[in-house]
Amino acid sequence: MKRYHIIFKGRVQGVGFRFQVKMLADSLNITGTVKNLYDGSVEAYVQADRITLYKFFEGLDNINFARIENKFIEVVDIKLNETDFEIIY
Repeated sequence: MKRYHIIFKGRVQGVGFRFQVKMLADSLNITGTVKNLYDGSVEAYVQADRITLYKFFEGLDNINFARIENKFIEVVDIKLNETDFEIIY
């Protein structure tokens, strides 16, 4: 099990990016959160086994309308009691 903190930069706000990330995460049973940041980027925490997270990162290539220019990824501590994936407003 791994947990990543990700900052997405590019055209990732105002294009349904958070919703599509949630749909992707839900389809893979990934837990975590996604939210817009004030600087125009999007922050996500994703948690799952390594193979599932690999599928998640592959799936990001199929997100419509968004254009991810950069991803900043760091490993963080696992959240044991997390049960779903949420959009934070």
